[in-house]
Amino acid sequence: MELVTDKLKFPEGPIAMADGSVILVEINTQRLTRVLPDGNLQVIAELGGGPNGAAIGPDGAVYVVNNGGFGWVELPDGKLATHGTASDYRTGSVQRVDLHSGKVDVLYESCEGRQLRGPNDIVFDAQGGFYFTDMGKSDGERMDIGAIYYGLPDGSKIKQVARGQITPNGIGLSPDGKTLYVAESVTSRLLMMTIVAPGEVDPVSASLMTGKVMGPLPGTQFFDSLAVEEGGGVCVATIGAFDGISVMRPDQSPEQIAVPGPFVTNICFGGADMRDAWITSSSNGRLYKTRWPRPGLKLAFNG
Repeated sequence: MELVTDKLKFPEGPIAMADGSVILVEINTQRLTRVLPDGNLQVIAELGGGPNGAAIGPDGAVYVVNNGGFGWVELPDGKLATHGTASDYRTGSVQRVDLHSGKVDVLYESCEGRQLRGPNDIVFDAQGGFYFTDMGKSDGERMDIGAIYYGLPDGSKIKQVARGQITPNGIGLSPDGKTLYVAESVTSRLLMMTIVAPGEVDPVSASLMTGKVMGPLPGTQFFDSLAVEEGGGVCVATIGAFDGISVMRPDQSPEQIAVPGPFVTNICFGGADMRDAWITSSSNGRLYKTRWPRPGLKLAFNG
């Protein structure tokens, strides 16, 4: 496993670009950053709040889901850890970043009068809309109920897709585009919702009582973001007693691939054969690159 850089400040949301670079967010410095193949960093935009997930849209811009900001603690060994909500927190949001100019536009801060609390991860469908998770916020005594939303990249429409998830984090689509995967952090469950139309899921499949689930993992293992393999395996970043990637498949035991931690939070795929994998180890500011056993799924839109 190749260490590309260890100079990042809590990186997440990596996007593999065609030129070999990786665009990602740095939650602690509130930036959108490009990591060059040699490990050097280029700041693309200052985002504010807590940029958490990112994806290329149909217009070639980067769309960022912003959780509004975390509080932070620095551990004795210099590693960073999130701690509650930022003192200047105002709201969560969805932002659009022009890669050429660095201009940042806020597309959404609410949906049907409900404030976006803590948007976390994002994925575009083939129709050009995007699904994103809202994990919510916690003050140490109370924790928001999570939700899934669907938005259009021109800022014209946002709708709630499902509600009631417990800390929904990673989100992705199956190779045929018919299943929406949502990883719950604290439960380490991978929810599988049946898509019936763009931005709509079958309510039975989204129900906490009747929906389909992979997991949970045993013990103190927690899910973060995810990416999907071409063959359908769902690669979920896993933290806690195990640091690495858990590959989830229906009716099979998880395949777990260890990655130096702590806080292994994201994975993305790229390269000519889609077998190059970039993985963020957020607490120590690292981005790793490795060859994956199988090709990843090509996303609807790529840089």
